[in-house]
Amino acid sequence: MLMSTKANRYAHQLMDARNHARLLPPLSASDELSLEDGYDIGKRILDASIGQGEVAVGRKLGFANRIISPKYGVNEAINMPIWSHIFESTVRYAEGNRGIQSLDGAMQPRVEPEVVFKLATTPAPDATMDELADCIEWMAHGFEIAICPFPDWKFEAVDAISAFGLHGTLIIGEPHVLSTATRRNLGDILANSSVSLSCCTEDAMTLCAAGFGSDVLGSPLHALWHLHQQLQNQTQFDPLTAGEIVTTGTWTDAYPVQAGQTWVTAFSGIALPGLTVSFV
Repeated sequence: MLMSTKANRYAHQLMDARNHARLLPPLSASDELSLEDGYDIGKRILDASIGQGEVAVGRKLGFANRIISPKYGVNEAINMPIWSHIFESTVRYAEGNRGIQSLDGAMQPRVEPEVVFKLATTPAPDATMDELADCIEWMAHGFEIAICPFPDWKFEAVDAISAFGLHGTLIIGEPHVLSTATRRNLGDILANSSVSLSCCTEDAMTLCAAGFGSDVLGSPLHALWHLHQQLQNQTQFDPLTAGEIVTTGTWTDAYPVQAGQTWVTAFSGIALPGLTVSFV
């Protein structure tokens, strides 16, 4: 385990890089760090952020897509999900499923289409996936705008954990309150759904990717359950609780975004509207 002074130093380096939109070398390039060290650094960032007035409103899962995640990691493929906190200041709602997002200060931003849940009740520690579905108030489509302080998006899993889970901004579309019938079949519904991701410029509209809910740990609901189970073993963090928002991982690869582009999604197999977000 890291010495507390070193963990604090890394935490403040990452916060300073984020605040000033400055790149820095991956922590793993100069130190041998475990995933537990990454979460230790993340806990110190959380505490410091709350001390500065931030309000944690939920979590984000990263590298939950079994097709895409192994493409990342310099020395070792990232083959397991990571998570981090999201904050009131980093979550936005797109009224009418349309929005405009500034990229000012966003380091190497990329867009990821995801499914977002809000918990109405606190799940029991041993909740099954069906019981976890009963805890969900609503689901929505979201764009996670991932940012990376490490040059060329080159890093190891521990670096990503430490650096806010690469979370930049979460843009959430119109929430859909779940019916009892939908909750009962939610895992299968999401597993059998797909999304398309397109980029529009003044000159053209380009289909960039198609992704499937089944690629996200079998289903975004299973991804939520995986996070719930993981938190049972990470007692330094609060477990999932009522009122939290959780974004469950990208359905496609993360695509670089630039000002002047508009990104559009469309779903098949599920009654979720797509998002249209223009970047400035």
